[in-house]
Amino acid sequence: MIRKQEITTFEFPEGAIIWDVRDSNAYAEGHVKGAVNQPINDLTADSLTQVAADQPIYMLCGGGSKALRAAEKLEAFDSKREYVILVGGTRAVRDAGLPLEQN
Repeated sequence: MIRKQEITTFEFPEGAIIWDVRDSNAYAEGHVKGAVNQPINDLTADSLTQVAADQPIYMLCGGGSKALRAAEKLEAFDSKREYVILVGGTRAVRDAGLPLEQN
């Protein structure tokens, strides 16, 4: 199941799995705290073995389109999981004046 959540009004649950699906260069320039870089081109069925089946995977990118494509790709591997698209991505976070981390 894929659902959407506005990123600027969202409170991440404790221990949330957050995947930033942009390439490593974009991720290094600035990402949401706690987000793990999982580039969309590297996502496979094996990527899902890193996460418990009952845990939602929160996905974001720069603006939202890559995150949706990544969720659709993962849903094709396992449609029983919950994938949450964080609408607006890092651009919305930055525009709202919220902090981004850099590597």
